[in-house]
Amino acid sequence: MANIQVVKDHTIIRNEAFIAKAEQLKPELICTEVHPVHLIDVVSDDSAVHGWRANVLEPADALADKSFGKGDSFILDFGTHLVGYLDHIHIKPVGSPPDAPLHLKITFGEMPIEMAEPFSSYEGWISSSWLQEEVFHIDVLPGVLSLPRRYSFRYVKFEVLAASQKYSVSFDEIVCRTVTSADVSKVTPLEHTDELINKIDEVSIKTLQDCMQLVFEDGPKRDRRLWLGDLRLQALANYETFKNYDLVKRNLYLFAGVPNDKGQITANVFTFADLIADDTYLLDYSIFFVTTLYDYYLESQDLDTLTELWPLALKQIEIALEHLDERHLIRDSNSWYSFIDWNQDLNKQAPTQGVLIYAIRRAIHIAEIVSCDSLGMLKHQLDLTVEAAKEHLWDEVASFFVSGADRQVSWASQIWMVHAEVWDHRKNKELLNRLLEVKPVVGVTTPYLYHHLVEALIVVGETSQAIAQMKAYWGEMIKDGADTFWELYDPSNKSFSPYGNPMINSYCHAWSCTPTYLIRKYNL
Repeated sequence: MANIQVVKDHTIIRNEAFIAKAEQLKPELICTEVHPVHLIDVVSDDSAVHGWRANVLEPADALADKSFGKGDSFILDFGTHLVGYLDHIHIKPVGSPPDAPLHLKITFGEMPIEMAEPFSSYEGWISSSWLQEEVFHIDVLPGVLSLPRRYSFRYVKFEVLAASQKYSVSFDEIVCRTVTSADVSKVTPLEHTDELINKIDEVSIKTLQDCMQLVFEDGPKRDRRLWLGDLRLQALANYETFKNYDLVKRNLYLFAGVPNDKGQITANVFTFADLIADDTYLLDYSIFFVTTLYDYYLESQDLDTLTELWPLALKQIEIALEHLDERHLIRDSNSWYSFIDWNQDLNKQAPTQGVLIYAIRRAIHIAEIVSCDSLGMLKHQLDLTVEAAKEHLWDEVASFFVSGADRQVSWASQIWMVHAEVWDHRKNKELLNRLLEVKPVVGVTTPYLYHHLVEALIVVGETSQAIAQMKAYWGEMIKDGADTFWELYDPSNKSFSPYGNPMINSYCHAWSCTPTYLIRKYNL
């Protein structure tokens, strides 16, 4: 019997059978011991992203010969992005026996800015508790400090806030135990003739690896949650690399385990303790349950899962259809009803219409496979929503799809209408070429939407354009120091953050991992 929970204004109907299936698919984490590589300092550099650059001082082995007193600090560079635990920090006193506790601050950072600027300066709207720092009083020395919390970092800064005048301390061993559910031995080496393509593929895989934990996390630093939009893209990259089908299946059942009383699937779930559905509902993310399930079936041929989860997937289409007006268009709204991209100026009517059409096409394929009675209804709704887009959202003079009462022209609208195949292949190709030529003001702000742009170019046959766009975006990120790809990146405004400060941005983020999928799936 289903359990009922209330989360804010939403009543959640728990499907314990689905949740139990997800629990049975929980992966074993792979642990690796990693040691720091260098001692560094962080210097001001206007040419570096965020204005800070890591400067190598000496090998990390030199740390054992140094001692630190009150006011002293040092920064370690582990050489690459890590997700894991600092569970072996060996500290010993130097000089007289310790006559007062050691007061120690440890700060973790994915980027040099987190080592350079005090977290106390942060004033963004997302909680500062995501900034990774800890303060300890250590009473007994020598000793081993083990930090129970998991961190996402490349750099670690140690600051001695206080000791006594009679002693200092040395750190002769610092070890990180990394964790992931991704088995790198399953990945076939790419060996591309283009070295930048090889590097983009490598960084993409590392990004996915660090986000693959007990679920596909959106970001191991922040938010450390399972989001449906991220899952869809992570799953695609996973199919071309780690091929962990059970982890995708587990995540599908987690979402299916906690729909609300209307049958809608939440945008994200919390999984660290009990499974909890968030109170955020995004129309495009709910719809992506359909496409993620379909993609999973194509790769795994798991008909049992497809059949069992199909009724809930179909429900997401039915809920989305309730958002159509009398013209069969998604109702225009200023509310945050759909995500699409991190752009406050973006009107989401047309791109959400595109997402719905894209999903209905895949729902029709599922209905055919499972012999569903709703097949006729889905085909009828496909005709209605496609014709509505052509009649009401296409501007013949501008030669673009428009969105909302102000008839906004955005990149997102064109990209999603191409994926929806509202026009034929030739006209879609013309549309994307016009998009790249005209460059509408309401542009692309995240790797999430940039992925859809690049894949749209591939689908219409503009492969060289797709590669150029991928290199100009993800390749530029690498030039700016990315060893995992970032949540947000604007090459023309490299300090962009929708949260008020780039310090809180996630610099290993799931929706940025897709170049490996694009490269390998389409043989770029």
